[in-house]
Amino acid sequence: MTSPGSPSQTRQLIIERLVGDSGEAAQVIGVGRGMAERALPVLQKALAGELGAPVSVDLQVVEVGRVPEARSRAGDAFALSVVSSPASADAMTLVMDAQAVAVMVSALFGGDPDQPVAPIERDLSQIEADVATTVFQEVATALNGSGKRSLDLRLPVPKAMSGNDARRRVLRDGAAVRIVYGLSTPSDSGTLTVMIPQRLLLSARSSDVATGEDGETTEFDWRARFSEEVMRSTVRLEATMPLARLTLGDLAAFEPGQVIEFEENAQINARLSARDKTLFVCEFGKLGQNYTVRISHPHDAGQDFIDGLLPG
Repeated sequence: MTSPGSPSQTRQLIIERLVGDSGEAAQVIGVGRGMAERALPVLQKALAGELGAPVSVDLQVVEVGRVPEARSRAGDAFALSVVSSPASADAMTLVMDAQAVAVMVSALFGGDPDQPVAPIERDLSQIEADVATTVFQEVATALNGSGKRSLDLRLPVPKAMSGNDARRRVLRDGAAVRIVYGLSTPSDSGTLTVMIPQRLLLSARSSDVATGEDGETTEFDWRARFSEEVMRSTVRLEATMPLARLTLGDLAAFEPGQVIEFEENAQINARLSARDKTLFVCEFGKLGQNYTVRISHPHDAGQDFIDGLLPG
């Protein structure tokens, strides 16, 4: 593996591997939707004209996600292809579910569009994989764009994988935009999912990403990327109530079954903590059958330290 050629590229590689190099969700979705909508008429014309397939194409979903989620909703039988670019080995991941493959095969080989197509409940045949490859090529070409906005994909797309090859293909984890197109005839429909890493989408398509004087990403941009990933992290919260202050002798005299009294204000001094760090002072209570804590105010570590110095 070759190392990046500049400190800026090195930082970007490290950040990408740590957090997936993501941007602000609303911005990513906006850029992705704009690209997907611009590609829609081009894709529709390609399928209707060059492929001769009477299939309707509609944009169903544009959302943020992770690259490995590309095949999470495709079922057991699907086609998959990963397209590279000079900037990334996985610049675009395309997944076509079995129903979409069946719709395209039927349309390409003259099937009656008003009759339901037989569902595919097995691994794809060679012909079906070839049809998926043809569709992937048209989708990648339409989304690739041109000029400064181009994703610079290495086309033609690799041959579509199916069966165990597609299921076992390792997809590098990372933040991505998820674009879902619907492929349909009057009687049937299927989906084609496109995953594009956010690092490529934002660098190629967005003019709103903040950059420094030398073109490098600024501190504020990195902070936004980190913050989004951190805010998605899950933590375990613990609520505790203080007991009365006791001497070591009192603790040594404890016996099983002994009742320990709370301090008079213990109920209004519950502490809400995460990872051994106190966050809020709360009031302990009960709502129906559930115990609750109601946040009173943020925890003041300085005041807590001073209170600890005073005699009990």
